Amino acid sequence: MSYKDILVIGAGAAGATAAFHLAKAGLKVVLLEKDEESIVKPCGGGMAASVQEWFPFDLKPAVDEVIERVEFSWCLADPVIAVLPGSAPFWIVRREKLDNLLTKEAIDAGAELLKPFLVKKLEKVKDIWQVSSDDGRQIEARAVVLADGSSSKWPEMFGLGPPALHYASTTSVRLESRGNVPKATARFEFGLVHHGFAWAFPLANGLNVGVGTFIGRNASDSENILKELLPNLGFDPQAGERKHAALRVWNGHNNLHGDGIVAVGDAASLCDPFLAEGLRPALMSGCEAANSLNSWFKGDSQSLNRYSLSMRQRWGNSMAWGRRIAQVFYRFPKVGYQLGVKRPTAPQRIAQILSGEMGYEDIAQRVIRRLLLQRK
Repeated sequence: MSYKDILVIGAGAAGATAAFHLAKAGLKVVLLEKDEESIVKPCGGGMAASVQEWFPFDLKPAVDEVIERVEFSWCLADPVIAVLPGSAPFWIVRREKLDNLLTKEAIDAGAELLKPFLVKKLEKVKDIWQVSSDDGRQIEARAVVLADGSSSKWPEMFGLGPPALHYASTTSVRLESRGNVPKATARFEFGLVHHGFAWAFPLANGLNVGVGTFIGRNASDSENILKELLPNLGFDPQAGERKHAALRVWNGHNNLHGDGIVAVGDAASLCDPFLAEGLRPALMSGCEAANSLNSWFKGDSQSLNRYSLSMRQRWGNSMAWGRRIAQVFYRFPKVGYQLGVKRPTAPQRIAQILSGEMGYEDIAQRVIRRLLLQRK
């Protein structure tokens, strides 16, 4: 049985980020990934360019498109256009490229990658964490980072994250051409989807298209929605392979740490409950968790608690307001579109939220009051 300082379960964006920063700090890190080969991840792939400040290496090799404007529509009509601020653009990445880049940087910094390694058992014996794979391999470490996404069973088992999970149901499609989507433009469609929205994010030679429902566990009629949406984007209604997922979204302030264990990214239920932004909190939590674990290894017994507090302050406080906006907006979407998107200042505010310049708390009280007053 081999011994390490830290086990990171999951080599996605959050796990690879944590592994890089931990290995760079000189800790012995092993990154465990269940998939032997890189898989296509047709999720939106959008993130604020401001995340670059958290890394000492260039993220641009993973960036396919720099978004300069965002188009909104209601039932494929009634368009609204927002121009993103030039100081803080929005990037679109192919998730598999970003994950591979971050993992390579983690390995170059000294982390060890084991794949395929499907974690079958995780337990703490005295002060040591023990992990076993489905093929019998065993590793021990002083600390664990849970980064294995929305399907992870470990956070609930160890009391991390929300006790009641809330999911967005998504259907995503990767298309290998641009259709009629203009360069540097992302699209959000609100009218076709019950309790959610559809999106179209451009890649260098393709498009990530998806449908997400945020209220209720069951997915909306995504196939019929795609049959309307895809021709509008310039594609055959049957184009692309559909991938369905249940995505954990933020559902209240909760501890993301335990004794020598932290949860990051989707495993920590950090995804934006209104616009489904998941990459920025994944990278943010990976960095914050690594900083806290590094201090913990140096003897700071309170540092993991500070990880939970930091994520609450940097992300959770905004998401608490984002959740309230989502609960009102997606129950009364037509009113929400008229008062929340078509209002003169709204597109720019949404653009600033996507680019990381603004949080939901900056607009929430006015937006919610406006929506509720309209319903009376």
